[in-house]
Amino acid sequence: MGSVTGYKVDRQARATKRAFMAEITHFVALAFDLSDGGLVAGEAVDCASPAVAIQTAQGQWKILGHAGAVAFSRTSDFEKGKFNYRHVLRRFGQVPDEYIKENDAP
Repeated sequence: MGSVTGYKVDRQARATKRAFMAEITHFVALAFDLSDGGLVAGEAVDCASPAVAIQTAQGQWKILGHAGAVAFSRTSDFEKGKFNYRHVLRRFGQVPDEYIKENDAP
């Protein structure tokens, strides 16, 4: 009887693990350039960690000479097909107003 109970607990644990695995956090560095008097976003760079996203954004701004850059994280739920709100990690140089706030409004 103990093995049947253990099996049930194991099944519940795997189901819980699957539910948590649906959410993935992405770390992104995004550079901006001046164009026609406004800021235009470049190509987003996916990063392995928050520290790498911050270092990449700083390098885009300081070394590569973009007008500004931002590092942010965003959690996505692939099962539901949606992205959650953005969390700004760091800003460098000139960035659009939407990145001035620390987080997107809920």
